Amino acid sequence: MSQLEDIYQAVLNGDTEVTLEKVRAALSAGVAASDILQTGLIAAMGEVGRLFEEGDYYVPEMLIAARAMQAGLEILKPLLVEAGVEPVGKVVIGTVKGDLHDIGKNLVSMMLEGAGFEVVDLGVDVAPEKFVAAIHDGVDILGLSALLTTTMPSMESTIKAIEEAGLHDRIKIIIGGAPVTAEYAKKIGADGFAPDAGQAVTLAKSLID
Repeated sequence: MSQLEDIYQAVLNGDTEVTLEKVRAALSAGVAASDILQTGLIAAMGEVGRLFEEGDYYVPEMLIAARAMQAGLEILKPLLVEAGVEPVGKVVIGTVKGDLHDIGKNLVSMMLEGAGFEVVDLGVDVAPEKFVAAIHDGVDILGLSALLTTTMPSMESTIKAIEEAGLHDRIKIIIGGAPVTAEYAKKIGADGFAPDAGQAVTLAKSLID
């Protein structure tokens, strides 16, 4: 197996230690950081997303694979910046006001990073004005998460605040979370809805294109 295949396999297995070891070994052997990113980490997370869609992987497997990928990415980040490797897009993400759930949001963040996006995570219980303040040049997508039916209205008030600030035409807004539906997304003026982390990546990529 090549070094890149080793990295791919380590991420797929969710083995953080082996991922770190193989990423360092590949760099020492002169493999470009961008190749490790594309052929090792991003390709592996694409496969993780596919396995999840097909029901072979569940959230725990996705989480440990994403953690392994992130560990490898941390080593590569400064090298990618140095080499001038641009992210495919920039996403600001957060759980809306009144909601403290973050597992789904964290998973989406990690999967987006694994697909080559730069992600700014605002955390949980994020007020509409904080989302508005985070939208500036270079931000392509805003991701809103809610896990409770009682906090879903915060998504609507956040989108309203963004529209009132005249910023909606500059970005795409995607929403997700257990009680959220495509109908609700349409009703509140979101640009898209994803039922899970894998599909959030597919949606983000389609909105960037």
